[in-house]
Amino acid sequence: MDDGVRHAPDEPSGGTPSLRRAILHGLRRMGPQTPDRLAAALGASRTGVLQQLRVLESAGLVRREAERHGVGRPRHVYDVTPAAQDAFPSNYDALSAGLLAAIDSLGGHEMVEAAFGARGRGLADGIRVRLADRLAPGATLIDRVRELALIQDEQGYLADAVVIADGTVRLREHNCAIYRVAAGHPEACAAELELFRDVLGADVTRETHIASGDRCCSYLVTARAEA
Repeated sequence: MDDGVRHAPDEPSGGTPSLRRAILHGLRRMGPQTPDRLAAALGASRTGVLQQLRVLESAGLVRREAERHGVGRPRHVYDVTPAAQDAFPSNYDALSAGLLAAIDSLGGHEMVEAAFGARGRGLADGIRVRLADRLAPGATLIDRVRELALIQDEQGYLADAVVIADGTVRLREHNCAIYRVAAGHPEACAAELELFRDVLGADVTRETHIASGDRCCSYLVTARAEA
């Protein structure tokens, strides 16, 4: 379960994801805080706040620094690290959609299509490097499809590759990681289809389509006939 805190270790007994989230948001809003000040601001116990600060510190999401305040031992203050950014709300879909709308207003459909094409070529270069690094020369089509599925899965597409009894190879994406963009810009899905054909060196046909209301995006992959 995603509790809003990325890359955190397993919770200790009695751990409270909501308190960790509140701590991160509190530090982001208020700046560096001592456990006492933070506990008072959040209406939580100092012990509970300190426990969760230690969890967050071990995960690299907060850092602790010594702060001197007159005579005596310095007190510790905590603040968020750059790694905590993923724990905060983001609106990348809206940004992407807005940028695409701006491109469309400036150059029309052709410019939007060209933008997706350029993005696809950049992605293809990276995928080809990985395929060459992970697979032996002359790897089978199913091996290439499986590796591509792993790459797409890492990007949030919940992807897998399946081979059914008759030898048919399918690449399936059970989530669309760019759904709002794809729903408004079919060029995104067309570019993905061309990307798969390019990096696999195979014929790829889309069978189902999340942006059209299906449960997953499914692609039939077949070897190209030799000329």
